[in-house]
Amino acid sequence: MPLQQALHQLEIVTTGEGFTDLTAQLNHWIASSRIKRGVLHLTALHTSCSLTINENADPRVLTDLSAYLKALVPEEGFRPINGLGERRSYLHDDEGPDDMPAHIRTALTCSTLSLSIDQGRLLLGIWQAIYLWEHRRHGSHRRVAIHAIGEMNSHE
Repeated sequence: MPLQQALHQLEIVTTGEGFTDLTAQLNHWIASSRIKRGVLHLTALHTSCSLTINENADPRVLTDLSAYLKALVPEEGFRPINGLGERRSYLHDDEGPDDMPAHIRTALTCSTLSLSIDQGRLLLGIWQAIYLWEHRRHGSHRRVAIHAIGEMNSHE
């Protein structure tokens, strides 16, 4: 059976720092693409948000993830890893104090994900969801490129 491809950009409006569950939107798009089995590749088309696969049942997981990354990359600047020495402010702050920390948080997380498609849906664990992780405090319009490659439904 020949492989088919489908390419699309998903538009997401965020309301500020936090997680937006993309799982249902992605599964809906996969169904409309008619790809039964294959691979879905996602790319966040921005440098201050990221993508993650994580817990979809207990929201405290996402709260703890966010708090940990904020502690790891504070807005106020950074000290040497050993904690000794002067705090250094970020040079890049063109869009405010959360600008450079958002870029660092993106670099430490994922801008792309590749996932399996089976029976016309994402192949995920029972407690997994796909999230866009907004690292900026203000809302933004985000785009995620979605590219599916796989076998089409046989009755199509």
